[in-house]
Amino acid sequence: MANYSIEIKKSAAKEIEKLPKTMMLRVLKKIKGLSSEPRPVGCKKLSGDEKYRIRIGNYRILYSIEDEILVVYVVKVGHRREIYKK
Repeated sequence: MANYSIEIKKSAAKEIEKLPKTMMLRVLKKIKGLSSEPRPVGCKKLSGDEKYRIRIGNYRILYSIEDEILVVYVVKVGHRREIYKK
């Protein structure tokens, strides 16, 4: 399987920087893993959107996948009680 490149939206990068240090390292490790497997075990496709979700404790990573150009776009990172609010 081909490796996907990962692009992190500016707002998502800021959200990652605000996370506690240990959680930030776990999140970055998961994001890095998306390059080899964009749909890992436990990911869930969100209804109504072309986005996927990965759980890391109480935190979530929302991302979209462009299979044609092999890119994963990380859209949002945050706590589960705030991540789905518009």
